[in-house]
Order: sequence, then structure tokens, then C-alpha cells
Amino acid sequence: MNVVTFPGLNLKFEISKIAFSILGISVYKYAVCIVVGIVIALILCKFSKEKFGVDYDDVLVGTILGIVFGTIGARFYYVIFNFDYYLNNISQIFNFRNGGLAIYGGLILGALVICVYCKKNKIVILNFLDYVIPYIAIAQSIGRWGNFFNVEAYGQETTFFLRMGINTSVGYQEVHPTFLYESFSTLLIFIILKFLQKKRKFQGEIFIVYCLLYSAIRALLESMRTDSLLLFNFKISQILSLIILSVSLIIITIKFKKIDMSKKK
Repeated sequence: MNVVTFPGLNLKFEISKIAFSILGISVYKYAVCIVVGIVIALILCKFSKEKFGVDYDDVLVGTILGIVFGTIGARFYYVIFNFDYYLNNISQIFNFRNGGLAIYGGLILGALVICVYCKKNKIVILNFLDYVIPYIAIAQSIGRWGNFFNVEAYGQETTFFLRMGINTSVGYQEVHPTFLYESFSTLLIFIILKFLQKKRKFQGEIFIVYCLLYSAIRALLESMRTDSLLLFNFKISQILSLIILSVSLIIITIKFKKIDMSKKK
């Protein structure tokens, strides 16, 4: 049982990683949060009015493929950037139950598999992505609470009023609850994308705006985190975020310039 406090809000929680057990097998709250996020996302997706000509059945199949391969990608990404540990603990590579999933790895491989699926079934990829991406944001928002129950994905020590008090390997610390910041941020991204869906100006706009907003937020949050995956002492997710942010800005600028030029003709 872990004790987590939010001193600035006068809140205290005693939390356990385990949600319940089935036949002696413990089901972790981390997994429950991810599943709940996916289910809610699919329900909202089902009743969306902005489908851009994409059939919901294709979304279901694409989602299943995205989840399976996205999970593999998230784990592979995490293992690669913790290679020294897993080289000496090979049996732990497939131990998903204690966390160890990196969202960027999941998004990248999941998106690639979905693109292959769309290509094979003659679905316009950008329409598919514009349809589903807001719901990926809401799933992320809910899924991030799994980090709360695992007491992980937190940031540096702070006196900010939303600070979180936890017991770490060096004793009691009050830190940035970066999982909470990301949860709120991705909820806001969901709201923005749903608004933009109604006013889409070009194919891929909603997806590009998601990439722009999420990468900007992630780059900022990575600067606070203390558990970031490193590559030659550089925070790999922060580097990747800045690259995605730059590319997204270039694409969206070019697209809107073309729209303005077409209006002037």
C-alpha cells in the first residue's frame, strides 16, 4: 500500500496497485485504467457524427490491430532504451504487469499498422486518422491514471500547489505529478480536436493538430520528469517530441498557405 498526498489540496490517498484478483491472478489498476480508456474511447467514437466516410466496423478492426501492435511497440520502445537492464534480466522483457510501456512506441507502431490496414482495405488513411485521433487523446487521458496507481511518471521536486507527496528511494519528496498534467492536457486536446472535426479544412488536419499539441505538451513535461528514457544522456521522448512538433508546424503552415492562396484565386 502506497501513501500519496497532495499537500496543496489537503488530500491524502492510500493506494494499492492491485484492482482485484481472478483465480489467484492479480489484475493491476494500471491495466484497468488502460482498458477503461479504450472502452470509453470506442463508445464515444461509435456515436461520433464526424466519421469522414469511414465505417465504424473498420475502426473496430483497426483499433484491435492498433492495440495489439501498439502494446508491442510501446514495450519494445521501453526495452530498447533500458537495454542494459533487460540484457541482464531477459525474463523481464515480457513482464508487462509492472508497467514499462512508452506511449511514443505504441503510437508509432500502432499508427503504422493502421496505415497498412487502411491501405489494404482501400480506406483513406488521413480520413481514418482524423476520425479516431480525438478518441486516442481521451484514452490517453484516462490511461495516464494508471501511473498514479503505480506511483510513477512523476517529475522533479517542487512547491507548486498541485505537488504530489510520495515516498521514494531517497525518502519523502514533493514532486510534480506529471501524469496528472498530461491527463488534463490530453483531455483538453480531445475537446479541441472534437471542435476542429466540425470545421475540418483538409484531410489530415485533425491528426496533424494532435501531433502538434501533444508533442508540444510532451516536450514540456519531459523537461520536468525524472524517469525519462535516455539516449546518450538526452531525453529521447523530448527529442522525438521536438522533431514531431517541428514537422507538424511545417506541414500545417504549408497546408493553410495553400488554402489562403486558393481563396485568393
